[in-house]
Amino acid sequence: MRIIKVGNTFRTYDDSLETFDKLPAQNYVVRFQKNSGFFLEKYADIEIKEKTYGVHMSKVEKVLKAFPKAEKNLGVILSGNKGIGKSLFAKTLAVEATKVGLPVIIVDTYIPGIASFIEEIEQEVMILFDEFDKTFGSIKAADGMADPQTEMLTLFDGLSQGKKMFVITCNDLNSLNSYLVNRPGRFHYHFRFEYPSDAEITEYLEDKLDKQYYSEIEKVISFAHKVDLNYDCLRAIAFELNFGEPFEIAIKDLNIINLNSVIYEVILHLEDGSEATTKLTIDFFDKSATIEPEFCFKGTYVDASCKVLDCEFDHKKGIIYVSGNDIKLESDNYYNDEEDKKIIKTMKPAYMTFVRAKSRELHYAV
Repeated sequence: MRIIKVGNTFRTYDDSLETFDKLPAQNYVVRFQKNSGFFLEKYADIEIKEKTYGVHMSKVEKVLKAFPKAEKNLGVILSGNKGIGKSLFAKTLAVEATKVGLPVIIVDTYIPGIASFIEEIEQEVMILFDEFDKTFGSIKAADGMADPQTEMLTLFDGLSQGKKMFVITCNDLNSLNSYLVNRPGRFHYHFRFEYPSDAEITEYLEDKLDKQYYSEIEKVISFAHKVDLNYDCLRAIAFELNFGEPFEIAIKDLNIINLNSVIYEVILHLEDGSEATTKLTIDFFDKSATIEPEFCFKGTYVDASCKVLDCEFDHKKGIIYVSGNDIKLESDNYYNDEEDKKIIKTMKPAYMTFVRAKSRELHYAV
């Protein structure tokens, strides 16, 4: 028999009862019962069964190196679209954290008062909020109550005992409280996850495909310059290709579609070495379409045109291009005068390139 005293109350338990001064370094999940309140439940051990691609491990090491030196809580935001490695990174960080003695507490549900419960944990721990923007952003606060994300701000500020590492993953940055983004005092790190690069796609498919199907990899890379492919997509593609179907056949039956307009940065290169840039929405899957970008060369406006059917993918440079022989140049009659029209007649297109325009960079280029 075991006896626990809390205040003036004594409770008896069987011999399976164990008491600890600190949480052992393992995984937990926050749970709540109406009669007993909040508690921690042992969570299954996290297993990383798949290879990690990109710079995951170096970033994990960076966080674990910074945490002991931080004077207060250390926050980490992991943002990016679905299926590109945020959860895998969080799992990897959790596994490595327990190895250095940090308990990992997973928060997968919002319940009013959860911030106060976490605040009462007076030891160094890692707190993981997976899909924080959904779990804490899609709930309407009760009348007179702060919204869930606002409720967490005091916790993140680190005014409680026991330094903590807070890790949140999110798909939509716009769903995060404005007091979380651009606040390195609360969240020191912000790792933005992008879609796999050509090199990462190649590495992944070479790991997953039978060697006899390596010839399909270039087709996948060419396709990825038209449609964003996350690791879930690549996993499905590799699965189908290993049945022996060519990529152009396999992709037609997969649940991979492009729901967004694709904007490209278009650069027209002339034979004299000059170039001009514009942006244009292009559907490279419409083989009957004509691409008609407008450029400006030192005040002279040029209308260029080419057919989608004439565009090719350069695997070495990783760009879509069209040769000068397939480009037609004309004067923009609205802006140009007779002198401009004469200049355009002397212009000889060398080639035109098309690169998918990235969203505005989140971090400053220095």
